[in-house]
Amino acid sequence: MMTVRNDDDISHINRFKEGDPSAFEAIVLKYQDKIYSLCRHMLGNAHDAEDAAQEVFLKAYQALPRFQPDASLYTWLYRIAANTCLDHLRKPVFESLFGPSGEGEGLVHDRASEAPSPERLYQSKQTDRALQEGLGKLSPKLRAIIILKEIEGLSYEEIADSLAISMGTVKSRIARAREELQKVMKKFREQNPQ
Repeated sequence: MMTVRNDDDISHINRFKEGDPSAFEAIVLKYQDKIYSLCRHMLGNAHDAEDAAQEVFLKAYQALPRFQPDASLYTWLYRIAANTCLDHLRKPVFESLFGPSGEGEGLVHDRASEAPSPERLYQSKQTDRALQEGLGKLSPKLRAIIILKEIEGLSYEEIADSLAISMGTVKSRIARAREELQKVMKKFREQNPQ
């Protein structure tokens, strides 16, 4: 199934190409949370995610006049974001700083209980830390794939479009990333029995 183009997006793009700056603001407002979330999961901390998200929208602003609506704007922005994050991860200074996120920086999982016990909160924080550690150990390409699939919820087709790779490559990278994360989580569970 191919990605469906959004008529609102096409309208915003056309208005932007005609010189209406408010059209780009509408695009940013619509997609900023999703782009930030992707950057946050790929880069592991809020500060770098904010920088990367700003860079994504700057690149999009500069490239939007050349955008051809044969693909969805959503997929196009995700491709820019994934590539921007991969560039950040390749920077030697950033790589030396990348590691488990600081206090309050981990993934947050919603719980059914309104008032979880301190033990449950601790266990959740430890699980989040193990997951972040596992993501941090993946190569940037595997990290991008698993985040787009499992956290952002993109389809295989959207991931292939976003990263400009084949469906076979998407499937094999997802399988490898899941396998690596399962190893990390299994080791965590063995070390932290409930």
